[in-house]
Amino acid sequence: MKTWREECGVFAIWNNPEASRLTYLGLYALQHRGQESAGIVSLNDGTHLHHKGQGLVADVFTETDLDRLKGFAAVGHNRYSTTGENLLTNAQPLTAQLKDGPVAVAHNGNIVNAGELRERLKKEGAIFQGSNDTECLLHLLARHNGVDFMAGLQASVKNLVGAFSFCILTHDKLIAIRDPYGFRPLVMGRIGNSVVFASETCAFDLIGATFVREIEPGEMFWIDKNGEHSVKYADKKISEHARCIFEYVYFSRPDSVVFNHSVYEVRKQMGRWLARETKVDADIVIPVPDSGVPASIGYAAESGIPLELGIIRNHYVGRTFIEPRSAIRSFGVKVKLNPQSAVLAGKRVVVIDDSIVRGTTSRKIIGLIRQAGAKEIHLRIAAPPTVGPCYYGVDTPTRGELIASHMSVPEIQKFVEADSLSYLSLEGLYHAVGESQGFCSACFDNKYPTPLFGAD
Repeated sequence: MKTWREECGVFAIWNNPEASRLTYLGLYALQHRGQESAGIVSLNDGTHLHHKGQGLVADVFTETDLDRLKGFAAVGHNRYSTTGENLLTNAQPLTAQLKDGPVAVAHNGNIVNAGELRERLKKEGAIFQGSNDTECLLHLLARHNGVDFMAGLQASVKNLVGAFSFCILTHDKLIAIRDPYGFRPLVMGRIGNSVVFASETCAFDLIGATFVREIEPGEMFWIDKNGEHSVKYADKKISEHARCIFEYVYFSRPDSVVFNHSVYEVRKQMGRWLARETKVDADIVIPVPDSGVPASIGYAAESGIPLELGIIRNHYVGRTFIEPRSAIRSFGVKVKLNPQSAVLAGKRVVVIDDSIVRGTTSRKIIGLIRQAGAKEIHLRIAAPPTVGPCYYGVDTPTRGELIASHMSVPEIQKFVEADSLSYLSLEGLYHAVGESQGFCSACFDNKYPTPLFGAD
């Protein structure tokens, strides 16, 4: 199955003279959700002005670009591309000129029936410019040009299967839509008389906006000259929702509120439950920075074992870093993470991380800690084993590349060369979140909420 998995961030604002600059700041706060490309479309007197490019937000936009993006409304997007699809044609927001005027679409998620839709639409005469799943929505909209735009939009999204949190800007309205399962987060806030939407609340913090509420699963919310409107185009029971549990494990920023819970507090609770389930005699607890930090705080607090910063992270390693021509063992990890011998030597160490994917990085980290003189190394993972790929918007490797899909915990322990290895149980993860229903945990239990249209 060919997938266009999108780890993305969306931001939009209505009724603000600084719309494009606030969108720039919102995207800057959401940079962790996508680093390959960024784009902004603004609305000025019924006309769309747009700028997008490959790279980080601060590199894509200049003062001149933002001055040119005039208007009182804007929509923006950060994209993370996979499978070689890092092309400017795939950078969002995607734009089109429809019968009723311009439309710009920013999308976070992954439409799992995109391949089938593309083939059907091509047979009907559609010409695709890129290789991303979001473009399907534009072609579906074009086929409803004879009806009211909002009615056509509702009819179009009902063709989509999978995860989608859309922000859509037309010539006269701003629209926020969330799929019926609620896979990906999408929140609404206010700053003065302006309404803002974002993938995470950390974007609101940067611009001084106040969080109002989530866009509900299956909800379509829009703003125009006549005010604010909302319809539920698809209803599901709370137990049928499928909010992504991995947003708590890794993907969201810890200072965000996602699915109405503080990510930081949930991660601390994950550490506490991990300590309850996987006790071990040790001298210190250390996090793998930065992913393991909140969980390690919870683990140390629950276990009573002192927390230390045994590994220091270099935050200034960028994609332009020049590696040495001569081989240096574990260089790729060493340049980012440096274990402290003064902290680790002679100690029994509990190492906390959020996940093990392929296992190769964990193995290198364990090796560096052992070289620093640790007496024992007990690896603790603040999530269940990742056994299945995600088809709903998180870029995970294929099933065959996920070490936990074909190795037992003892086998993984042997591979990473730890003295012991334990994971948080799925039940413990739900205890940490404080809810036990309405989530997708397919990456941990292989229970996918939707058909996967050809996935193995």
